Amino acid sequence: MTTWKRIAGITLAISAATAALLGGAVVYTGLYDVSATSQHTAFVYHLLETSLRRSVKLRTSGTEAPALEDPARMVNGFRHFRAHCVQCHGAPGVAPQPFALGLTPAPASLVEAARQWSAAETYWIIRNGIKMSGMPAWQYRMSDQEIWDVVAFMKILPALSPADYKSWDSRHAPMPAQKAEASTDASQEPRLGDAVAGQKALQQYLCATCHVIPGIVGANRHVGPPLAGIADRQYIAGVLPNTPTNMVRWLRDPAKVDPLSAMPDLGLSEQDARDIAAFLHTLRDGE
Repeated sequence: MTTWKRIAGITLAISAATAALLGGAVVYTGLYDVSATSQHTAFVYHLLETSLRRSVKLRTSGTEAPALEDPARMVNGFRHFRAHCVQCHGAPGVAPQPFALGLTPAPASLVEAARQWSAAETYWIIRNGIKMSGMPAWQYRMSDQEIWDVVAFMKILPALSPADYKSWDSRHAPMPAQKAEASTDASQEPRLGDAVAGQKALQQYLCATCHVIPGIVGANRHVGPPLAGIADRQYIAGVLPNTPTNMVRWLRDPAKVDPLSAMPDLGLSEQDARDIAAFLHTLRDGE
């Protein structure tokens, strides 16, 4: 190795170590203001924005959008948009709800987002959500077809004036409230439980806010029992024999199994309950 390469390598290593130490000091001392009333620094915002765009671009490479020009698809997309998106993002002539005004970073205007992102990228963001932004993953609450319907409506959103949007709002009735399973494809029978999918679903249904779960990062304070070793327990909630079928029953309707339980009905679909039960079956003592 030549002398200049050695010097360059040492310089880079020292610079990286110095940056890591400075970053650690900022975190440990609490210097970085995490309050939502204080905006990100320009550097942090740019870093997050660049990470978002690169990540989405990588994960949508080769994804082809279906035909989105069907007016019926746009109407259905508008209904889901009205039910799930306007509250945070607003719409032409419609302000976001008060809770969304306090989010940092602020939810993007979807009028502009529809111009900047391709259909495939928009679909991916809606389906998978964005960490640390308040944008949820709709994969567990809407079917893929419904998500594409929202994309179809968003493609025409930039062309709508406030009066146009108000006209859409008056002509198309709001969607009735639906449970999670109503958004799935009824023509497909639920498949066997998938432990990998179940681990993801546990995170999306906020199970880690009440339970310590191996492999799931969550809050440090919990109101429910830890789930480590749950596969080796004889009973579920002290009532049902611990079988995959009974676990699905418990997950989908806890109050029916134990009316005194604080476990809420999270609106799990049959498939998500099967997947979560499959993952919980892998949590054995000593593993």
